Amino acid sequence: MTHRILIVEDQVDIRKLIRMTLEFGDFEIHEAPDGESGLALAQSVRPHLMLLDVMMPGLLDGYQVCRRIKQDPELRGIQIIMLTARGQTADVSAGEQSGADAYLVKPFSPLELIDRVEAMVSQPAGS
Repeated sequence: MTHRILIVEDQVDIRKLIRMTLEFGDFEIHEAPDGESGLALAQSVRPHLMLLDVMMPGLLDGYQVCRRIKQDPELRGIQIIMLTARGQTADVSAGEQSGADAYLVKPFSPLELIDRVEAMVSQPAGS
């Protein structure tokens, strides 16, 4: 089964690195450069997993996008990995409060990313 993954990240080079890392897996990859388009894409493509940057320009940051997805009965099954350069306890707890399923602190290794993604997509939703 092909899993749909949505990468929401404003930095093109990081998006490209993530896409190149995941291209080796059986994934259908979608990308968005900001929170608003990420949320719209989540509603239309219904990804299994989102890689969601915390700090993005525009109206919605990663926490707000995460909160909206987890509050939507049709979207809350989407698993969300927050991506952030800030790994302090306060940042992690803000991610948890917004409903994030996991946290990856930048810079992360491609191996760490693929391990985390594969572990999450192999779990049944809601576990």
